[in-house]
Amino acid sequence: MEKIMFDIKKLIKKAKKKQKTIVFPEVSFSDRTVEAVKILQKKKYVKVLLVGDASALILRDKIFEDFDIVNPVTFPDRNKLVKTLYEKRKEKGMTMEQADELEKDPYYFATLLVECGYADGMVAGAEASTATTVRPALQIIKAKNKKDPVSSCFLMFGKNKFLKGKPLILSDCGVLEKPDADTLAVIASQSVKTARALDIEPKVAFLSYSTKGSAKSEDVDKVRTAYEKFKRKEKDVVCDGELQFDAAMVGSVSEHKSPESPLKGDANVLVYPDIQAGNICYKTMQYVGGLTAVGPILQGLRKPINDLSRGCSVNDIVLVSIITALQCEDNNKGDKE
Repeated sequence: MEKIMFDIKKLIKKAKKKQKTIVFPEVSFSDRTVEAVKILQKKKYVKVLLVGDASALILRDKIFEDFDIVNPVTFPDRNKLVKTLYEKRKEKGMTMEQADELEKDPYYFATLLVECGYADGMVAGAEASTATTVRPALQIIKAKNKKDPVSSCFLMFGKNKFLKGKPLILSDCGVLEKPDADTLAVIASQSVKTARALDIEPKVAFLSYSTKGSAKSEDVDKVRTAYEKFKRKEKDVVCDGELQFDAAMVGSVSEHKSPESPLKGDANVLVYPDIQAGNICYKTMQYVGGLTAVGPILQGLRKPINDLSRGCSVNDIVLVSIITALQCEDNNKGDKE
């Protein structure tokens, strides 16, 4: 079976061509972010926008004289950002005074810059919990489709004898704890869109501890129902479920356990039944399998905001920034005044 090596250089080339503006709210207190934005700026992978005090950053390193830096307190259109936050949250009881104070928070400020068109996407989380990054995104950017949740996935790739260079998309490993069948189907659809943005032709497996009825339980029924809902909606996507990991990923096992499967053991988008299974699996692949884990990549937002693992490396930040640029729609700045 032909395996296609994951070409990160091709994605970098696409990102450089797009030249999207990515805002980084943690540069004032994250050494890893500092090193990452230097690489991004030098190699021109994206346009870099930093949040912080320009004088303090330049005093720290003169290289920042060449960066665009914005301060939430002195930002020229600060009133517009405050008003935007207030309008988004007034129904939840937020006052104008509270919005004025919250705009000073670097994560809220950066998210508002994306919402109002001053940046195309945001990358943060090296020094903060997922909630700190995701909460402003859910409150300000919000889901692209109101009825659908925001989910996440991880891109996994690297030198591995088993995968032979094939990339994987794993979801949801970071946001939705106990998705029902409808939500699993949505997660799969969102993961398909992410895969295609990364030039990966999706082959989707809905994973379980059961393969095609080998076990019976409500948990298995949930996965099978999710697969059936997804299949009806995404008619052009190769998919199957419910499958055990080996039936989804190993051709010889698939021949015995699921001989009629269209995946034939070659799945590359793996949809896990809950966050525990997904999170454990991605970390196992990362540390035991030696794969690079990029994410969590947020899916389903109107505009791209991406969270970093607090254990991320400088290279991880660079890669997530490139992926964020690829997620950007070409008209993201259409609402800038």
